[in-house]
Amino acid sequence: MHARRSAAALLIALAASPVFAAVPAEQVQATIDKGLAFLKTQQQPDGGWQATERHPPAITGLVLRAFVQDDKYDPKTDFVAKGFTKLLSYQAEDGGIYKNLLASYNTAINVSVLISADPAEFKPQIDKAIDYLKRLQWTEDTRPEYVAPSSKPADAFTGKQVVKGTDDPFYGGWGYGGRGRGGGRPDLSNTQFAIEALHDAGVPADDPAMKRAIAFVTRCQNASESNDQKWAGNDGGFVYGPSDDRTGESMAGATNDAGGQKRLRSMGTMSYAGLKSMIYAGVSRDDARVRAVWAWINQNFNLDENVGISAAKPDEAKAGLYYGWLTISKALHAYGEPTLKSVDGKTTDWRLALIQKATADQKPDGSWVGIPHEMEDNPILVTSYVVLALQEAQADLKAHPVK
Repeated sequence: MHARRSAAALLIALAASPVFAAVPAEQVQATIDKGLAFLKTQQQPDGGWQATERHPPAITGLVLRAFVQDDKYDPKTDFVAKGFTKLLSYQAEDGGIYKNLLASYNTAINVSVLISADPAEFKPQIDKAIDYLKRLQWTEDTRPEYVAPSSKPADAFTGKQVVKGTDDPFYGGWGYGGRGRGGGRPDLSNTQFAIEALHDAGVPADDPAMKRAIAFVTRCQNASESNDQKWAGNDGGFVYGPSDDRTGESMAGATNDAGGQKRLRSMGTMSYAGLKSMIYAGVSRDDARVRAVWAWINQNFNLDENVGISAAKPDEAKAGLYYGWLTISKALHAYGEPTLKSVDGKTTDWRLALIQKATADQKPDGSWVGIPHEMEDNPILVTSYVVLALQEAQADLKAHPVK
């Protein structure tokens, strides 16, 4: 009798939930529709979605991708076509699609946008951009595009970094490009978008750029058997990158092990970035590196904060939260397993969890907004992140229906 009452209570609770009040597919589309309606109202007269000249063109790109991935719109829809005209106005002669800063981020994101829209129509622009991205990858031949004009301490590394061989932790990664932060050092955040662009463009796993990229990604993982960096532990998660001085960098901070060796803490978003990058670059799910990060993810799934950050910066636990949702959804969709299982046996369908959380957090006007870190106080950027994340969940639900 007690078991029957518990089951009945559970069904009542589920029925009352906004996610289970409708079929998940219907709920996610309704939430997406509200987000797209908000985004449509935010288009600028010039066709873009950058509210100021300081905002990067990737914001327009992300919004456009959200529209063209919805069945109600296509690249020839009037306001969408106007947006693509604006976006392509940023493509430089060298192939990059950016304005002044963040060349790698912007170009990589916008390549994937163009491919999502119409890879045949935009093939010339895509090819130029992919060639540019490959030139930004850190190899023995790479030189920063920007050299600091002064000797300020903040510019100590800017324009002066070089890679001397394949054992350099910079090797195979991507940094900001252009007038990037610091010395233009590579990091996993930039690298994950570059790998995604190459993957979307059909660059094969045996391409030299992909092979180099995996060498870099491997050196960002807390897996000492495959990562030769001194800071590497063994929890399977990932960190941000090698840092300007090549001693490793994690926004989650570091600890010292029993022997006094510095160990970088793994970061939530970067762990999903690592998984996604390996899958996109052709690394098997059976590979020890993939198994290790999959185990970490099963124990650390969280949509309320960027896991790990609170240990070092409690006030910034939600920094990059919605960028994280997009990375989480892409990584888990690519991996192809809807259910996560923690060590205590708790199971979570990540698609339903994301839909429920996103629906609950959506503003009355259809937008989402975060804290003022990583530009997440910009509702246009954050709403595009969330709509794109929900579209990943939507696609995964079609591939793997709820049982």
